[in-house]
Amino acid sequence: MDIKANLETVKKTFKNPDCLLVAVSKTKPLEDLKKAYECGIRDFGENKVQELQAKQPEMPEDTRWHMIGHLQSNKVKYIAPYVYLIHGVDSFKLLKEINKQGKKIDRIISVLLQIHIADEESKFGFDKSELLEMFEDPIFKGLTHVQIKGLMGMATFTENESQIRKEFKGLKNLFEELKNESLPDFVQMEEISMGMSGDYLIAQEEGSTMVRIGSAIFGVRNYPH
Repeated sequence: MDIKANLETVKKTFKNPDCLLVAVSKTKPLEDLKKAYECGIRDFGENKVQELQAKQPEMPEDTRWHMIGHLQSNKVKYIAPYVYLIHGVDSFKLLKEINKQGKKIDRIISVLLQIHIADEESKFGFDKSELLEMFEDPIFKGLTHVQIKGLMGMATFTENESQIRKEFKGLKNLFEELKNESLPDFVQMEEISMGMSGDYLIAQEEGSTMVRIGSAIFGVRNYPH
């Protein structure tokens, strides 16, 4: 498994060299993360709090940890002190909990709002009307310890490229629309996290600023039996 060669291959294919590569290291051993770190990767994506907690103290201090999986409200407190960006904020309840935990430790926590763009019911996220309703809520306007950096979305798991493109396009349109809304100061539409190993090139063509790539760098995931 040549992580360095894989990273070079992936980087060469990028349609947008400024797009941030988040190396999805979930289920991967620490030595794989360290190899990627040695190749210049600083952004690592994990989808389980327990795994993030185990790896965080073992990696250099300038490692930026991205929580990319579905996050349960009762687990926020464990990652609040050091998480760099929470990608999958898919409910107002979760956002309020992140704000509460940030307040406790006097740290503003950066997040992305997850939008449901896929056909599959299993994917989490806000739809547009839920999002706009939340933006109008006085409690939302009073949040003090979160920084909303943009949006995140996961396309349908399908071979149909035109469907994937359509879903990414929809997310980008919403992103642009929100840029023109008068939103509180802690909401900035700067980042749009979309695209994984199978569809990151389409995502970049549709305006992604951040891609989450795992198997193309580290190989197939190691799921424990």
